Amino acid sequence: MRKYRWWLVAILIIILAAFGLHLATSSKVSQHTVTVGAIGPDVQVWQHIAKSNAAKKAGIKINVKSFTDPIGLNKATASGEIDVNAFQSWSYLETYNKQNKKAQLAALGTTYLEPMGIYSKRYKKVSDLPNGATIAIANNPANTARGLLLLQSAGLITLKKGFGATSGTNEIASNPRHFKFEEIDDTTGPRVLNSVDAVLIGNTIALTGHLNVLTDSIYHEKIDQTTKNNINILVTAKKNAHNQTYLKLVKLYHNQQIQEWIKKKYQGTKVEVNKPLSYLEK
Repeated sequence: MRKYRWWLVAILIIILAAFGLHLATSSKVSQHTVTVGAIGPDVQVWQHIAKSNAAKKAGIKINVKSFTDPIGLNKATASGEIDVNAFQSWSYLETYNKQNKKAQLAALGTTYLEPMGIYSKRYKKVSDLPNGATIAIANNPANTARGLLLLQSAGLITLKKGFGATSGTNEIASNPRHFKFEEIDDTTGPRVLNSVDAVLIGNTIALTGHLNVLTDSIYHEKIDQTTKNNINILVTAKKNAHNQTYLKLVKLYHNQQIQEWIKKKYQGTKVEVNKPLSYLEK
């Protein structure tokens, strides 16, 4: 009888061990790995998300790769080298897709809006900018247009009717102070501050240069502006637009604890935008 009990115990142990192995194996199988490419402070954001309990609960292992070249990052995403990228606005994506018909990308969801600012080491107010001042402006269509709209908002120039999301300096109707525009790779904005009178810098790039748009710029877009073109998004290759694992990253970004960390880390300069894609596509 005692021998029979030991056999039962041994069989039970084997069954429990096999069940535990099955659970461990199932857990590993259910975990998905996603490679996220990001630029500037977005790298830190996604490194934080990758380590979060929310990511673990969602069953997603996130590998974060840092880039400095936005066009290179978009091409890496289109080719599949990168699964999802985090750095660009809606208008930047639209411009890229127009220029790259064979390497199309798609938005997965909205993330945040952060203001572009006018920065200067030489002047304290936009009204102080002298006649003939040199202003550095992004050399990519989406941010060129956004920068020119900002200059118009500041009362420095007037743009032609019909000015669009990808219009350039040739669409300036009036430039009363005869400003000169120097096109630059916008990722170098903080580094050229000492060599020009003013620079237009998006907040993601400004943060890499330890600049806070709310306190260091001489003029900036209003944080509560409603323009859809400046909203940042998560992006993937067009064929992966409905990938359920990738779509979970949007939900992860908007997790309450993660948003609290972002707000504290970036002093409120990354304003959360949790809107459906239909809001951008109207």
